[in-house]
Amino acid sequence: MMNIVFILGSIATPILMVVLYKISYKFQIYFHILAFLSVLIFGNIASIAIHNIIKDDKVFMTNIHGVFLNPYFLCTGAYLGIYLLYLIIIGILHDVEYRKNK
Repeated sequence: MMNIVFILGSIATPILMVVLYKISYKFQIYFHILAFLSVLIFGNIASIAIHNIIKDDKVFMTNIHGVFLNPYFLCTGAYLGIYLLYLIIIGILHDVEYRKNK
């Protein structure tokens, strides 16, 4: 059941983002800022986790996978995946619009 929620959410959320973008350009700025912050948080969590593992000399696969237990890492990664799909949809819509006006 949860798999279906994840799949439907990954389809519906980028479409909702596109609809919001079409309503107001301010939403796109908000989405970009949120993506920027997500990249910073996601990257810092990953780099700190890797640094600690190397520093403690515990280079085992089980140790590095502990980063997946961090809810901030999971949330920012999920948003970046959704944001990428949103950007792809926006790119497709711009290409279609460009072709129509050509």
